[in-house]
Amino acid sequence: MANIGFIGAGNMGSAIMTRLAAGSHKLAAFDLDTAKLDILASKGIRSAKSLVELAQGSDFIVLAVKPQHLPSVVEQLRPELDENKRIISIAAGISLSSLAQFVDDACPVIRVMPNTPAMVGKGCSAICFAPGETRITQEDKETVQGIFQTVGTVHLLAEKDIDAFTAVVGSGPAYVFYFMDAAIEAAVRLGLPRPVASDMVKTLFSGSSTLAEQSEFSPVELREMVSSPAGTTIEAIIHMDRMGVRGDFIDAISVCCERSKELGKTD
Repeated sequence: MANIGFIGAGNMGSAIMTRLAAGSHKLAAFDLDTAKLDILASKGIRSAKSLVELAQGSDFIVLAVKPQHLPSVVEQLRPELDENKRIISIAAGISLSSLAQFVDDACPVIRVMPNTPAMVGKGCSAICFAPGETRITQEDKETVQGIFQTVGTVHLLAEKDIDAFTAVVGSGPAYVFYFMDAAIEAAVRLGLPRPVASDMVKTLFSGSSTLAEQSEFSPVELREMVSSPAGTTIEAIIHMDRMGVRGDFIDAISVCCERSKELGKTD
């Protein structure tokens, strides 16, 4: 059992805390928005009156704040940090080296990239531990993994791979919602009422995702099952290939990865 403090009670921080509340960890939260803390308090999560109070009572401190706010938050925490504390940052684009610099290497730092489906327990998170960090024990690593397993699956990655993870998985929900929106617009264009189209498309994506997860077949094989010879589906697939949709989508993810690298250089 660990004492875990969260700084930031936004969508992601609240989602993780709410699911952790069912376990044995002792949780505390700090946020400038006291209304968010009141909601968490109703779920058994203690509200800290200040950053200092939260840090003093926490073994693990999760920084669930926007990247631009992180340096000032850590500056206020710094006097309370020592080798017995562990900093976990879910702020996008802030490297392990920058985190270590912010805390003056007073304690170990851990970088995590979750994605928004964590809000419904279906997330996918990447965890990066600094190589050669001897102050982090195996028990620490298991605790960190356990925190994020409450909101989905976890992958341990080297930091060099975090930009690729960000481009494919971190930003991935936006791509899915983009295609969902396009499918809804197509349905409306073809005469279906928008509420009906929206419900059908949501079911389409949910059902297809579940099928892909549970099936022994690859996505390519599943697609081929729907694409009957000389049928309607293959016409749509050929049209998308002719228009370069697949290549453009792959290129879009590559552009996202490059942007992630750029942001990491300026953190």
